[in-house]
Amino acid sequence: MAVKSIQHNQYTFDISYEIVNPEAKVDLIILHGWGSNKTIMKNSFGGYMDSFRHIYIDLPGFGKSTCPVALTTVDVARIVELFMIHINASRDIILGHSFGGKVALLLEPKVLVLVASAGIYRAKPLKVHAKIMLFKTLKLFGLSKFRSLFVAEDAKSLSEHMYQTFKNVVDEDFSREFSLYKGKALLTWGKEDTATPIESAKKIESLIEDSELVIYEGDHFFFTKNAQDIAKNIEKTFLSTLAH
Repeated sequence: MAVKSIQHNQYTFDISYEIVNPEAKVDLIILHGWGSNKTIMKNSFGGYMDSFRHIYIDLPGFGKSTCPVALTTVDVARIVELFMIHINASRDIILGHSFGGKVALLLEPKVLVLVASAGIYRAKPLKVHAKIMLFKTLKLFGLSKFRSLFVAEDAKSLSEHMYQTFKNVVDEDFSREFSLYKGKALLTWGKEDTATPIESAKKIESLIEDSELVIYEGDHFFFTKNAQDIAKNIEKTFLSTLAH
């Protein structure tokens, strides 16, 4: 494990990362999802794809990376971009799980690998809207200490600026960004995923012109049990780009 200090908007972000197959010539950047870290990604994919230089990154505020200020997805992508410049990494292949998928998309790699990616907006159920309105009312009366009763499970243990980051990114609709991507995309999804349901996968597939969707058994973390097959599909997708 290593750390690079990145300057963005006058703040310093210490970005923790790990490289596997350091002598390989093709770069594979791997980005985890919200509330996760690089370890789960390395444990899943680190034993495969020996012809690629794997670069596992803890996104700002997760794992061992620091985050001194609230961010947007665009901010996170810019920080990763600056980090890639620092270590001389190319945009050959970028894989992103969940929230990491949106970051990967903004980096515009030659091959985009979306693993149960976020980015397709889903309307909240009525009861969720009711909870939001109740919390806002309590906040007006100085009762925001009850925040933990109202926030999503993903946000309960967050610091204030990471909670603000969560609010900034959780309901984004990246439909336009998906439609503008002009590289080759491999979409991999779990059939039983409830966090980013299969309908989101099909919508993204329709938006990205050169894309392929592969569906596996499993939930939002289906990749932990299907990494070997996903790796084979990544290698096949990358080889197909070389043939054109």
